[in-house]
Amino acid sequence: MSQNHRIPALALLSVCAWVASGCLGLQAKSVAIPEPLDMPAPPPRVVQVRDPEVLPPVPMPEEPVRTTPTSPPRPRAAAPAAEAPRTPPEPARTEPPVDAARPADETRPPTVLQTTPAQQEGEAERRIRAQLAQATNDLNRINYRALNTDARTQYDTAKRFVSQAEEALRAKNQLFATNLADKAAALAAQLVGR
Repeated sequence: MSQNHRIPALALLSVCAWVASGCLGLQAKSVAIPEPLDMPAPPPRVVQVRDPEVLPPVPMPEEPVRTTPTSPPRPRAAAPAAEAPRTPPEPARTEPPVDAARPADETRPPTVLQTTPAQQEGEAERRIRAQLAQATNDLNRINYRALNTDARTQYDTAKRFVSQAEEALRAKNQLFATNLADKAAALAAQLVGR
């Protein structure tokens, strides 16, 4: 062999010897198998059976006796005692007690609590209707299909507020109608501004 061929063969031989010496030093280590854990036995199943208590029947509450409020006495005009003779006061009228077994008078319409004075009632209703008309006009100018999901939800809510306000006006509940009309107008104005 020539001198040129000996150097690579010698280098190859030394690399093989070096690798073989490293492999001889490796040994597989055995892993000790752990002992199984001592698990306690499961507790016995104890199921408590409860007898449902039977409650005694509760009687229906009795309807309270309804009385109509009497109007307060009207102040009398001051008159000289010598001019007008006094008449004995009329005895107070008392209604017989309502029989609890008899159903309430269903033909009588329910009483309406009026919080707005009668003079201002017409003005308030006109203001509410004007607000509802403005909200409806604003909603009619909006292209529903161009709205995103949140805007569609607001649009539907405003429409519902308008219809509920109209129902409240028919029921003469102006306070609720005012509240709903305000909300409908605010939502419609926001949607038009988008």
